[in-house]
Amino acid sequence: MEFRKLTPEEIDFLLSRDCRADDWSAVEITDPESLQYVRNVRFSGTVRWGSFNEVFELPGGVKKHSGLRNATLHNVTVGDDSLIENVSNYIANYDIGRHTYIENVDLMVTEGPCRFGNGVEVSVLNETGGREVKIYDRLSAQIAYLLALYRHRPGLIARLNADIDAYAAAQESVRGVIGDCVSIRNTRHINGVRIGDYAVVSGASRLRNGSVHSNRTAPVTIAHGVIADDFIICSGSHVSDNTSVERCFIGQCCHLGHGYSASDSLFFSNCQEENGEACAIFAGPFTVTHHKSTLLIAGMFSFMNAGSGSNQSNHMYKLGPIHQGVMERGSKTASDSYILWPSRVGAFSLVMGRHVTHSDTSNLPFSYLIEQQNTTYLVPGVNLRSVGTVRDAQKWPKRDARKDPDRLDCINYNLLSPYTIQKMFKGIQLLKNLLYSSGELSDIYSYHSTKIRNGALRKGIRYYETAITKFLGNSLIKRLEKLPAGASDEEIRAMLRPTSAVGKGQWADLSGLIVPRDAVSEILDRVERGEMDIWAVSDAFHKLHEGYYDAEWTWAYDKFETFFGMPLETITAAEVAQIVKSWKEAVIGLDRELYEDARKEFNLASQTGFGADGSQEVKEKDFSEVRGDFESNSFVTAVLEHIRVKEALGDELLGRLRNV
Repeated sequence: MEFRKLTPEEIDFLLSRDCRADDWSAVEITDPESLQYVRNVRFSGTVRWGSFNEVFELPGGVKKHSGLRNATLHNVTVGDDSLIENVSNYIANYDIGRHTYIENVDLMVTEGPCRFGNGVEVSVLNETGGREVKIYDRLSAQIAYLLALYRHRPGLIARLNADIDAYAAAQESVRGVIGDCVSIRNTRHINGVRIGDYAVVSGASRLRNGSVHSNRTAPVTIAHGVIADDFIICSGSHVSDNTSVERCFIGQCCHLGHGYSASDSLFFSNCQEENGEACAIFAGPFTVTHHKSTLLIAGMFSFMNAGSGSNQSNHMYKLGPIHQGVMERGSKTASDSYILWPSRVGAFSLVMGRHVTHSDTSNLPFSYLIEQQNTTYLVPGVNLRSVGTVRDAQKWPKRDARKDPDRLDCINYNLLSPYTIQKMFKGIQLLKNLLYSSGELSDIYSYHSTKIRNGALRKGIRYYETAITKFLGNSLIKRLEKLPAGASDEEIRAMLRPTSAVGKGQWADLSGLIVPRDAVSEILDRVERGEMDIWAVSDAFHKLHEGYYDAEWTWAYDKFETFFGMPLETITAAEVAQIVKSWKEAVIGLDRELYEDARKEFNLASQTGFGADGSQEVKEKDFSEVRGDFESNSFVTAVLEHIRVKEALGDELLGRLRNV
C-alpha cells in the first residue's frame, strides 16, 4: 500500500468526528473515502490505514462496516478492510493485516524488542533443570527429543541451541503482527504476541510473549478465559475454556480445554488435554487425558491415554523433584493408577494400580502391569490380544487432524515395527533366561522389581513369537507381492534382497519417528562437525520417515535366519511357502483371540445396568438397542474380514509358489 499524509481538510473532517492526534503529520492514509468510517479515535506515533470497503456479517445477521471506531492507536498500521472498534485502553506497536476484525479489546501492545515466545526455555522432564528445550515456532517432536534426551552429547546440544538462538534473534522486533482475516473479540490483554492469518481469539484473558502460528488451511482458535504466557501455539490447534499454560509449546492440531493447566511442558501433534494438569511433561503425538483428577508430571509419553486419577511422583522428599519417567508409545493408565518415578514402561502396555518399585519393562512390550498387595505383577505380551490395542492403532491415523501441508512432526503409526519387534526378541530371551535360572517349575519369577507368574511367562513367550512371525511374514509377503508365477529360487532371492543400506542394527522411537539408531547417529555426528544445521536435521528426519519401509525390510532381512533358521540369501520357494503357512497361522490365531476378547464386551456382565425396571429379556433387548449385536459390531466384522483377506493373501502367494 502507498500511504500519503492527510490534507488540512481531511484533518478537519476527522476532528469533526471526535478524532484527536498528537501529531497529524504522522497520520497517513491510502483512500480518502476511508475517513467516513473513522470516529472517536486517538492517534499517537505513526498511524496508517488502508481502504475500508468491506462489511462484516456477524452471527445472528448483525452487520458492521470496516473502519476505526472508539480506539486509541499508537504506532499502528491497519490493512485494507479491517475493523477496530471499542478498544478500552489502546493498541500500540502493531502491524495489522487485511480483513481483520478487532472488537472489545482492553489492551494490545508490544513493549520493546520481543521474540514472541521463540527462544523461551521449557524445563521439561526435570523441573530443576538440565533438560531444557528452547521452543521456537518450527520445533518438531524429533528435534525436541534430541534437545531433551541427548544431553550426553553436549556438543550437539550446543550447536542445536545456537541455531535456535539465531532463529529467535531473527524473529525479534519492536512491533507485533496480526495477520490477515484474523478475528480478535472480547479479549482483555495481548502483550508481545504475533498472530497468524485466520486465527480466532475470542474471550481470552491474557496472551503474553507468544506466537500463534495460524494459517488459512489450519486456523488456530483461542477461546474463553485462556491465559497463556511464554508460549507457542502451532497451526490447527484449539485452546479454550479457561485453560492456563505457562512456558509451553503446543504443536499442530492439539486441543487443550475445560480448565486444563500446564507449565513447562511440550505438546506435539494431535494431543488432547482437558480438565487435568501437567507439569514438565514431554507429550509426544496423541498424548490424551480427559479427566479433572489426572496429573501428568515429569514424564515422556506418546500415543498415550491417561485414565481418571492417574498420577506420578517425581520426588521422594529428599533432593526435590528431580526424577523422571518414560511411558513408551501406546501405553495406557487405568483409573487411579500411580507410578513412582523413575520408572520405564514398555511400549503398548497397560498400567493398573499403584506402583512404587521403579520397574523397567521396556524390553517387555504389550504387557499389563498390575498391582496386588503393593507388588507389581507383570503379564508380558498379553496386550497383543487386546481389542483395545488394535482399536487404538486403527484410530490414530484416522484422528490425525493436521490439514497444514507443512507437517512439523514425523509420525509412524505402525503397531509392529523394528522398534517393538527388537524388544520382543530381547523379551523372549530374558523370559527364557528366567525359566532357566529360576527353574521351570517356579510359581513366581522376579524381573526388574516386578513379579511374573509361571503361566504368564510361558504365554508371553508364545505371544511374542506369534507377533514376530506376523511381522516378518507381513514384510516377506509385501516384498513378494509382484512375484510372477513360476519364478525360480534365484529370482525370489533377487526380489528379496534389500534396496536400502539404512536399517541394520537397533532402532529408536524419536517421539513418533521410528528410525534406525545408526542413521540418527550419523546425522548427529555431522551436526557436531558443523556440516548440518537444525533445519537440515529436520529435513533428514523427514527423508528417513519417507524411506521407512525400505529400511524396515533391510532390518527384517537378517531376522529370518535368526528366527526361522532360513537365511534369505539361500532361501527356496519351499521354505518361503513354509514361512507363509506359519504366518497364516499366526495372523489368524491372533485375530481369533481378538475376536474372543471382543466377545467379552457382549457377555452378561457387560449388560449390568441395562434394562431399567425389566426382566432379563428386557435387559438383553435394551443392551442390543444401545450396543448392537456382537456379530454386526463394526470391529468384529473388521476382524472377520481381516481373517478372510489375510487367508486369501497367503493362499494366493502359496498358489504362485506351487507353480515353481
